[in-house]
Amino acid sequence: MKRVIFIVLSIALALSAVTPANAGYIADKKAAMQQAKYEKNCKKDIIAVFDKVDKYAKKYDINGLKSLYSKSFMDNDGYNKDVYFSLVEETWQTYPDITYTTKIKDIKLNGDYATVETEETAVATSDDLDKKIVGELNSKSSCIYQLQRFANNWEITGENVLEEVSTLKYGDARYVNMVLETPKSIGAGQDYTATLKVDLPSNYVVVSSINQEKIINPAKKPEDNFMKMKEDQTLARIFTANTDNVNEYNVASVGITAIENAPNGKVRVYMNGLAFVMSRVNVIPKNNFAKVDKKPEGEKNEQQTK
Repeated sequence: MKRVIFIVLSIALALSAVTPANAGYIADKKAAMQQAKYEKNCKKDIIAVFDKVDKYAKKYDINGLKSLYSKSFMDNDGYNKDVYFSLVEETWQTYPDITYTTKIKDIKLNGDYATVETEETAVATSDDLDKKIVGELNSKSSCIYQLQRFANNWEITGENVLEEVSTLKYGDARYVNMVLETPKSIGAGQDYTATLKVDLPSNYVVVSSINQEKIINPAKKPEDNFMKMKEDQTLARIFTANTDNVNEYNVASVGITAIENAPNGKVRVYMNGLAFVMSRVNVIPKNNFAKVDKKPEGEKNEQQTK
């Protein structure tokens, strides 16, 4: 009996000696588990918000979609909630069968704030050009959304479109690969090159133009100046990024003309495809307060003189 008591006392003494040393570890572990559970629940709620975004978008429910956005919402084009949703409604009127898909790539939490990185696509048809010719719209974008929790609800407070490329193709242009290469971002006032590449055989004549359009509302579309593309089916233009602190699009317009042999040694030329390719260029405003003090030429650093 004494031996049993001795063993029990030894275990108790050992535990009492270990517990103070491990109390901090246990507390930290418990706090980490609680934080992990909290973050898991927050991410679950945020995913639910984007599920609702998809649900309302599929139903073209503008009021339901608005309810997920904060009154203070602002995107990186400077559009507030009212302007943003007026453009959404305009898009739905222009493309009444448009469908969206959203893939969440990452969620980062910081207390009552969160950022959500997404990849998004939009697909639609258009008959605005000619009721007999159906156009196909395809759009891809990479975005980062800002969210804030108010009480127990997460609301979307901001949207930054990092990359965006859209194509609208009619006729045979639907089957032609076209790429408009532009920088994703550029400093205000800096020069950059936009290059259009069209993958077509040499028996086609391609005319095209590339324009620069500031992302403003209402939009101001410049006139197209079409020119025949080179034999390698490329067209390049140099632009200067605007200094109005707004982002911009490069928009390429492409007309595809086919040439066929006709009787009596003649040839037949006809337009069989038209396309528009749009790529976003985010313009970084110039920071007039970021300056570097430069020493006059010939003045040596104090360390160099020692």
